[in-house]
Amino acid sequence: MKNFGRVLTAMITPMYDDCSVNYAAAANLARYLVANGSDGLVVAGTTGESPTLTKEEKLKLYSTVLEAVGNDAVVIAGTGSNDTQSSITLTQAAQKLGVHGAMLVGPYYNKPSQEGYYQHFKAIAESTDLPLIIYNVPGRTGSNIQPATIARLAELENIVAVKEASGSLDQASDILRSTEEHFMVYSGDDSLTLPILSVGGTGVISVASHIVGKRMKEMITAFLTGDIRQAQSIHQGLYPFFKMMFITSNPTPVKTAVNLLGYAAGPLRLPLIAPTAAEAEQIKAAMQQLQVI
Repeated sequence: MKNFGRVLTAMITPMYDDCSVNYAAAANLARYLVANGSDGLVVAGTTGESPTLTKEEKLKLYSTVLEAVGNDAVVIAGTGSNDTQSSITLTQAAQKLGVHGAMLVGPYYNKPSQEGYYQHFKAIAESTDLPLIIYNVPGRTGSNIQPATIARLAELENIVAVKEASGSLDQASDILRSTEEHFMVYSGDDSLTLPILSVGGTGVISVASHIVGKRMKEMITAFLTGDIRQAQSIHQGLYPFFKMMFITSNPTPVKTAVNLLGYAAGPLRLPLIAPTAAEAEQIKAAMQQLQVI
């Protein structure tokens, strides 16, 4: 299994004013992201408003982005849900379209046991040949996939990575020390990218890379080539922006930022709503400080 890359962008789903999906804008944004630091794109994940997208919309997004970026980047389909059978069906359909992998969020609301998590992901893995990324985000799902469970799952041939968004460097360290060297740990928090790299992580599945993808790529490259001070400097410079992207529920801030950047991100689907005027002004000021607008 080849590395998916260092910077994967958890891509927003652009929409028209009536909240229908703007596929032309999605293709345009995908090309922009790949030209500006992204090695790959995660399509229809949490940042892509997956809970409010239909199966048909997700499949059309996968194919749209695949066509847009060609062989210039990997395309990872967000196919996970809290329903094992639905996740299997969508993963198999995504595979037929030619995506390079799939990302599977931990089942939300159900709050399965650790054995339930294992059986859920195992059933999906056995249904597909795609390389799979487990997405652990307790703040969204309501429960944590423990490192020991990730280690068990990593023994399955096509479960190749985890997007670790528990916010715990200890948890990332536990996963890395209990899995084989080829198993990839991606930071699910932009602000923890450099710390997770320092304990052996692979890279980041990022929100902020919509706006500062080149700088994030430079930070990772600096770290990997031994220029630790440069990596630290870039991290410190970007840190306030990383935090700004989560001043309210994701993807509200990043959609606002992409619109300010001049790309047609459009509105959010309910129950997500636009930022307050004060929040929008904070996002704009942060972008101006970085001189991206």
